Amino acid sequence: MSQVKLLAAPLLGMLLSPTVLHAQSADEPAITPYADIRYRLEVVDQDGLPEDATASTLRVKVGARTGSWHGLSALVEGEAIMRVGPKHYNDTVNGLTRYPVVADPADVLLNQAFIRFQPSEMVDAVAGRQVINLDNQRWIGSVGWRQNDQTFDAAKIAVTPVAGVTAQYFHGWRVNRIFGPDSPQGIWHDASVDAANVGVKLGKAGTLTGYGYWLDIPEAPAASSRTLGARMAGRPVVAPNVTLLYSAEFARQTDISPNPANFGLDYVAIEAGIAAKGFTVKGGYERLEGNGAVALQTPLATLHAFNGWADVFLNTPANGLRDLYADASYKVAVGPLKGLLLRGTYHDFRSTVGDMGYGQEFDALIAYPVTRQIGVSAKFAHYNSDGFATDRTKAWFTIEAKF
Repeated sequence: MSQVKLLAAPLLGMLLSPTVLHAQSADEPAITPYADIRYRLEVVDQDGLPEDATASTLRVKVGARTGSWHGLSALVEGEAIMRVGPKHYNDTVNGLTRYPVVADPADVLLNQAFIRFQPSEMVDAVAGRQVINLDNQRWIGSVGWRQNDQTFDAAKIAVTPVAGVTAQYFHGWRVNRIFGPDSPQGIWHDASVDAANVGVKLGKAGTLTGYGYWLDIPEAPAASSRTLGARMAGRPVVAPNVTLLYSAEFARQTDISPNPANFGLDYVAIEAGIAAKGFTVKGGYERLEGNGAVALQTPLATLHAFNGWADVFLNTPANGLRDLYADASYKVAVGPLKGLLLRGTYHDFRSTVGDMGYGQEFDALIAYPVTRQIGVSAKFAHYNSDGFATDRTKAWFTIEAKF
């Protein structure tokens, strides 16, 4: 945190000085405060543990962003996570291992603090503690589902040299993980994370993205790797109110120092679907290769969004993971229930070595925007084990207000 404070404090002071405030454009506020308040109740029944978990937590995120002055602006954001009710869950640092894990430890911390420089529409540079989400967050994400964000102390630049082409690069030296600073794995200090990502829009067909991610993490050697890959995704409209959905991705991951293992492993993901009149149906195949000793890993991803909401596969098993899934949803477009979302997903999990069955999972979601600022949701996940891990059922109720 000290590195970020040293970077942010003088520049933020400059941006808030009277000279700068008078330099704002007439229609742009000098400082814009904001708040994001989220309450969540999470319950977990997991075979093999003597107690069920009940986690009632409140996350309050408040911040302020400045207006732009000669392309310079700043943002500072704090976050407080509080337990509301009994301590009947393992938050990963409280030692209550008789309960299932709900990775939302109480904490008060600096979530973001960065300086942004946008000298033109072609260049966007950010330095400091920041949230970074790339593509579908399969490799780099903020884990926004949990109460504490994953953030990076990093320098990032995005360039749009011509219309339809965007190139991004960032170098991160510290990863602030969702577990918080009290956890031995809550902060990866002295890391060297380099990410290069180039996207090209190919007309109505979609966007082709090439990427390279280099993770050198001394505090987590097994997470250190190089990943090179490409992704093609699009949503072409084929008829009035009918949209095709597709994506295809391939990547190759190899070890780098300080990882003690020696491997070259593939990632494959294919998804296809159709959206029409509020209904969306899609199916997909995702394969994270393993060789029996180690497997392809995505330690900086928003993992909750992939391979089932029960979070059984946050770490890819050594025998690899094949996820065959179907997803259907409906969103109400008109009337008093406008915005209501219903969604269900089914997963079948197997290994890539030996084609062993791991289990199946069913997930369900109902979400409704009460107002433009307030939304509520309820989620459910049930994993039925075929021998990998244990059966578990999770349910969540969330209410969130953004101002």
